[in-house]
Amino acid sequence: MALATVERVTFAYPGELPALQDVSIWLEPGELVALLGPSGSGKSSLLRALAGLVPHFHGGRFQGRVGVGGLDTRSTRPAELAGTVAALFQDPEDQVVMTRVANEVAFGLENLGVEPRRIWARAEEALESVAAVHLATRRTPELSGGELQRVCLASTLALEPRLLLLDEPTSQLDPTAAEELVALALRLARDRGTAVVLSEQRPALPLEACDRVVFMEGGRIVLGAVRTEALAWLAEHRPAWVDPPAAHYPGAPGEPLCSLTGIGFAYADGVPVLDGADLELRRGETVALVGPNGSGKTTLAKVAAGLLEPAAGTVVRRGRPAYLSQDPGRYLVKERVLDEVALAADIPRARRALAAVGLGGREERHPRDLSSGERERLALACVLAVEPDVLVLDEPTRGVDPERKRELASLLRAGAAGRATLVVTHDVAFAAAVADRTVSLAEEAVRV
Repeated sequence: MALATVERVTFAYPGELPALQDVSIWLEPGELVALLGPSGSGKSSLLRALAGLVPHFHGGRFQGRVGVGGLDTRSTRPAELAGTVAALFQDPEDQVVMTRVANEVAFGLENLGVEPRRIWARAEEALESVAAVHLATRRTPELSGGELQRVCLASTLALEPRLLLLDEPTSQLDPTAAEELVALALRLARDRGTAVVLSEQRPALPLEACDRVVFMEGGRIVLGAVRTEALAWLAEHRPAWVDPPAAHYPGAPGEPLCSLTGIGFAYADGVPVLDGADLELRRGETVALVGPNGSGKTTLAKVAAGLLEPAAGTVVRRGRPAYLSQDPGRYLVKERVLDEVALAADIPRARRALAAVGLGGREERHPRDLSSGERERLALACVLAVEPDVLVLDEPTRGVDPERKRELASLLRAGAAGRATLVVTHDVAFAAAVADRTVSLAEEAVRV
């Protein structure tokens, strides 16, 4: 018997065209389903419908039926589904409510009325399952993006749901952590009988582990098949989802535009984040900065962009820098997409930048009505429109589907000659496609 069913659901957010159109799907206990599709295809909306947030939280127009564990979501509030369904959404920053990690993981258990003597044991067990016990006493605002993603995942796992919904859970995780997460999802399905839906834009790992694949486009399901059939369909119809992009071969770099030597940095608590870090960026060169979660990549990138002053070391920078943050959706301030880009450029340049990132035709949209991946591309257009000498991109493929990643790699390579580019990323395939060389930060040298 299916644990969850979605029957002919059509849904539109207030004032928007339908995000879901006549969608039907079933989920069985103990299966791992890979939910794939381009940015804006309706994946997150489907997960929200399974969690009961559509339509109760988001409003809008809803038709059809969603049943989870025998409960109809039209008459069951999301809070009543909390013991059955748990979800980790695209932006873990928006899910955090407590300032201490241990309290954050315990928060959901307290709301479910779990026996007090069991709460801390379950919270510690959940943190251990995502290799984050060492973060228990840390303040959540001080965590790196990947560390925060692990903590939010632990909060979700602590609830021991029958249906686990994961919306791009590896988007900020290093390759090792991403492998561990997918392996954990598979164990939950096999050992506990949890139904797991894993939505991803880095599809290689989910496609190795899943039982079924659901592929969405334009708010509709265009493929629902077991893994072997789905792989054949993807190879024929959507090859970018199963074939890595072509490797990039380096050219000859020009003069240095940014030189960091012996960089040391610590945040307010005084624990060293960077200690003696060196980095050089040359004109015409793209450098991928990689390393484990919490290894100091974002901190070093902010120093390179001039957003942080190091406590030790020297910085020599020539020309104008521009920085794309790890969570650019937090910094959108205008009512129109075009106006957002035009903050730093004239209108013609803003339109060219939007067209370059595949957002031509969306100039009149409100930025917050875009999907997460589309907001990432909007933020990229904002920094490209500046035409900087030093371009620093922190996780630019977060929320971006494989086809758009290929386009982004081509876009960065095409404009690389006139600038130095630093790409902070956990996406190994993207790094290979875009970078002239790769710099790795040692785990033991850094913390945030």
